[in-house]
Amino acid sequence: MLLNIAFLDDATRPPAPKLEGLTEAQRAPGQHLRMVHDHLRDNMKTLGKLIARANAGGVTRVEIEAETDNLAMVSNYRRFGNLCGQHCQIVHTHHSIEDYAIFPALAQQGEAFKAIADRLRAEHVVVHELLERLVDALNALAAEPTATRFENAKTIYHALERVLMSHLGYEEDAIGDALGYFGIGE
Repeated sequence: MLLNIAFLDDATRPPAPKLEGLTEAQRAPGQHLRMVHDHLRDNMKTLGKLIARANAGGVTRVEIEAETDNLAMVSNYRRFGNLCGQHCQIVHTHHSIEDYAIFPALAQQGEAFKAIADRLRAEHVVVHELLERLVDALNALAAEPTATRFENAKTIYHALERVLMSHLGYEEDAIGDALGYFGIGE
């Protein structure tokens, strides 16, 4: 199922140049990026725990619904439309802003930052593919809840979790300080 995704080796990520003498104001955009990512991390952890409990038979559908109702992303998506559609649109919009505005500005800061921007764009492709596959797997599971479909959804979720958590950390470390240092996105 996941064999035809071109997963990227984290060890091949370009290193971020060290930026010296940043002010608190210059660090603020990177801190904001981390706070936004932290919401996604928290939601992914909660969903991962629910999947593990559901897999072990330790949670009912009613309990899953009650616990996911309290997730910020779920309540926000319910206010503004379909959960999967909104999630995919938000990720697409976030990545589009980075791909077409943030990363080109970053790439203009030298070869090291161009390599980082190129790598982050490539990682967005993998994240997007995993998101699409997860939505498809969850729709298939909802249509026909079999053990095989549950395992498929779980496998894709764990792949997305691993890739996304790694991507978020790398993105924060590689460009967080650069955003404020170079005044990107102001």
